[in-house]
Amino acid sequence: MELTQLLKERRTVQSFQDREVSPELIMELLETSVWVPNYHMTQPWRFIVVHGEGRQKIAAAIRSMKENGESDPAKKQDVGQKFYDKLMSVPMYVVVVMKEDVNLVVREEDYASTSCIIHNFSLLAWEKGLGLVWQTYPLLYDAGFREALQIQPGEKVVGNLHIGYPAAVPAAKTRIPAAELTTVFDQA
Repeated sequence: MELTQLLKERRTVQSFQDREVSPELIMELLETSVWVPNYHMTQPWRFIVVHGEGRQKIAAAIRSMKENGESDPAKKQDVGQKFYDKLMSVPMYVVVVMKEDVNLVVREEDYASTSCIIHNFSLLAWEKGLGLVWQTYPLLYDAGFREALQIQPGEKVVGNLHIGYPAAVPAAKTRIPAAELTTVFDQA
């Protein structure tokens, strides 16, 4: 597939088939994805791959958070179970973690590079028939979630990727043409 076509046809997928994703395939895609610009070559990223029964770690952490956040005792268990079941329906997660540099400039460059990894990964996954959604919900800051996945102080979760074979592919959404968002300076 041509890169132009791949960029235009990739979609965010949130509904997956009940089909396992090969951890070996994910590792192959990650090995290619890390070839991004990284000015200081800090390479601050790491990846947590969660699949199979390991998904229970994420699902249990979210269930607990949702139950603790529910003020109506009669609804606690139902709310928690709803989120647990939803998360267990995702075949695989890749949590992308970045070590936060104390130098703000380096940290911002590292964040940009780590985001590029996620974009590369999404394109490579799409090329192999996989869909994903890049999630950045409040849970990523929850102590229970971070502890369950051994995310250390000084590390930022850049994204939690929900990955699987698409059950449905959404239609393309329109984009504002770049020409409408571009300012050109061609004179002094």
